Amino acid sequence: MDDLIFNIFPNEQYMDLTLYQYGWERCKPSHSFGPVIRNHYLFHYVFSGKGLLYSTDSSGLTHKYTISANHGFLISPRQINTYVADEKNPWEYAWIEFDGLKAKECLDNAGLTIDAPIYRTTDKKSLPLLETELMTIAKSQNTQSSLYQIGHLYLFLDLLVKSSFSYNDLSAGKVKDFYIREAITFIEQNYMNSISIEDIAQFCNLNRSYLGKLFKETVNKTPQQFLIYYRMNQAAELLRFSDMSINEIGKSVGYQNQLHFSRAFKNVYGESPSQWRKKNRRFGSNNLKK
Repeated sequence: MDDLIFNIFPNEQYMDLTLYQYGWERCKPSHSFGPVIRNHYLFHYVFSGKGLLYSTDSSGLTHKYTISANHGFLISPRQINTYVADEKNPWEYAWIEFDGLKAKECLDNAGLTIDAPIYRTTDKKSLPLLETELMTIAKSQNTQSSLYQIGHLYLFLDLLVKSSFSYNDLSAGKVKDFYIREAITFIEQNYMNSISIEDIAQFCNLNRSYLGKLFKETVNKTPQQFLIYYRMNQAAELLRFSDMSINEIGKSVGYQNQLHFSRAFKNVYGESPSQWRKKNRRFGSNNLKK
């Protein structure tokens, strides 16, 4: 197979869903496309390798997403975007550009929007079928009937929805809960490191502003507030049950500066770590390290 397949759909008479162009490519290292603005929806699915997507959200802010095999990304109409293949492990992907009266509804059902453009799934059994339908479209020639191609577009979008996290008509709340769980899992595994909210958002493949909105709606805290509260809760456990020094505890929850740690702890618990420890100490050495 050559490194590139590209076709243009010859018929625009379909209203609900229609194709514009589609293809497949095995990219060269650091191969980039953009910045560009599309008039229609453009979906890429990555078979192997990895790369970066830079795209604007609904407020016009640009975000960076890392995308690897078995993930996909959506480019929405009038959205500025650039995507770049990894320099060491460049991606191989297929794409379809489509639109129509039902396009947004299908993508919404798959949980794909301008603010949440990354496709992921835990339903690995559906991926071979999804990949087959996508490649059927990508490799189809203009000798195929337009009905044949549109039919496979419907089948592909059906699989995209069914394999997404919002399948079975998941409510928006359940989709939000999934992303919140993803973010909290990342915090639980990395709170001891110097992580930023941007790191959490990138792990979830969401832009920072949308992640902040989800946290506010779901846990009534910003991601930064939640991270601080989680760290201070871990610190309180160590203050209560360990003989570690205040400085050691601060470092163990991601604070290299003891003053910054003590200030954050006091903001949450209303008193300094040493004061809190004296009141809440359960057991251990009588010669506590300060």
